Amino acid sequence: MTPAITLLTRHKISHEVIEFGHDPNATSYGLEAAEKLGVDPACVFKTLICTLSTGQHVVAVLPVSYQLSLKKLAQSAGAKKAAMAHLSQIPGITGYLPGGVSPLAQKKSLSTYVDTSITRFAHIYVSGGKRGLDIGLSPQVLISLTRARQAVLIDDAP
Repeated sequence: MTPAITLLTRHKISHEVIEFGHDPNATSYGLEAAEKLGVDPACVFKTLICTLSTGQHVVAVLPVSYQLSLKKLAQSAGAKKAAMAHLSQIPGITGYLPGGVSPLAQKKSLSTYVDTSITRFAHIYVSGGKRGLDIGLSPQVLISLTRARQAVLIDDAP
């Protein structure tokens, strides 16, 4: 069990855990998840760790089929710039390995920003804390547990 699943179970929060065979040759973990879950990629959200020009790390949660607008993330966070965190930093910051980062129960409490498209769905999917493991839950639960702020994080809003 991952820290994300433990958190949801301990608080008796309704969720589903879906395990699927991860293909090590997959180029996009999120799109692979959507395909294997048989769901619209718009309701599968990826978790990215970024570093602001202030030195602070933040979490960005957005649909897997879109690219993060670092400019929009920086603006939302009140910083001049944002960049993707180095892959080598991710386990120390989150407690998860790249490609399996859950927005839930991270090692360090980080400011979290979710794309506004998240509220279009009654049920979304996010990483469960390892490759080939997703969690289905309500977007409101994710927003509440992570204390996320909603923001436009992509250039071409769905």
